[in-house]
Amino acid sequence: MIALRPAHERGHANHGWLDSWHSFSFAEYRDDRHVHWGPLRVINEDRVAAGQGFGTHSHRDMEIISYVLDGSLGHKDSMGNAETIVPGEVQRLSAGTGITHSEFNYSTTGTTHFLQIWIIPRFMGVKPAYAQKTFTDEEKRGRLRLVVSPDGAEGSVSINQDARMYAGLFTGTERAELALAPGRLGYVHLVRGELVVNGQRLAGGDALKLKDEPRITIELGRDAEVLVFDLPPMD
Repeated sequence: MIALRPAHERGHANHGWLDSWHSFSFAEYRDDRHVHWGPLRVINEDRVAAGQGFGTHSHRDMEIISYVLDGSLGHKDSMGNAETIVPGEVQRLSAGTGITHSEFNYSTTGTTHFLQIWIIPRFMGVKPAYAQKTFTDEEKRGRLRLVVSPDGAEGSVSINQDARMYAGLFTGTERAELALAPGRLGYVHLVRGELVVNGQRLAGGDALKLKDEPRITIELGRDAEVLVFDLPPMD
C-alpha cells in the first residue's frame, strides 16, 4: 500500500510570527485520517519570523527532533542546554519524565525554516536527554544517510524508539533504495525540490505512507532534500 499525502492538504496555521503546516493532527488541526503513522506523531513545517519564537513550554514522554532548513534556531531547556541549531544539524530532545524548553529565531532580519518532528517513545517515564549532531551535505549527497536510530548506529542521533530517520539529497541520476523488513512502515517526506519515490512524483511538502512494501526507491530528483522513516507498526 502506498498513499500520497499532498502538501496542500496538510493543516495550516498562520499566526503572523509563525507560519506552520501540519502533516498530522496538531493543535487546532484535527484529521482522523492523519493522526500518526506508526509512532510518527508530528511533522510540522514551521517558518518563524525574525526576532520571534516559542516561549518556554513543557513536554513529556515524546521524542522531539528538530531539522533546520534555513536560518538558525536558538534552544534553551531545563537541563541546562543552550544551543543554536543550523542547517545540517539534527537535534533530539527526549522529554521523558518532563522538560521545559524554548525555541527562538534570534536573527533580526531572516526567517527560520525548520521541521519539528515528534515520535512516540517506546518506553515512558525515562530520564530526559539531549543530543545534537552535524551531518554534512556530502554525507547525504546521492544516498540516504542514517541520522536518527534506536542505537546511535553509524554516528546517528539515538532515540527512545525502534525507528530510523534518513536524510538525503538527490538530483539528476542519483538514486538510492531502502529495504523495509516485513511488517515495518515507511514514510517519505519531501522537504523541498522534486523527486520520484516508488514511481510517484513528489513536490516539496508532499509525503508518502508505505505499508507492506519491500523497499523504498528514491530517484529522478531535482534539487531534492528528503527525509525517509523506517517505523514499527502501532495500534
